[in-house]
Amino acid sequence: QVQLVESGGGLVQAGGSLRLSCAASGRTSAMGWFRQAPGKEREFVGAISWTGTTSYGESVKGRFTISRDNGKTTLYLQMNNLKTEDTAVYYCAGRATNYYGSYASANRYDYWGQGTQVTVSS
Repeated sequence: QVQLVESGGGLVQAGGSLRLSCAASGRTSAMGWFRQAPGKEREFVGAISWTGTTSYGESVKGRFTISRDNGKTTLYLQMNNLKTEDTAVYYCAGRATNYYGSYASANRYDYWGQGTQVTVSS
């Protein structure tokens, strides 16, 4: 079982930036970020496949960037031009095996972190 630990959340003003990190205790294939705001369903933020291909949710395209270290044990989410609607708990997710398809669905992932709160103030 791979453990995922997120860090880097906090309070930031609208228009500001934050970088989230997710440290994995073992090897994963694809990794992704999801978020959940109070009273809303979990939303796909972005993912990076085992080949390095990235994908993003429509609401964050052009503002957020996913990357991974060469050892593939740490996942990053660079968030720029943050908006109040980005306020949510952000979760890191990891997949155990290689997969050719969309990573936008939460059921594609085997491991989940505990989440980190991101709050964007106006």
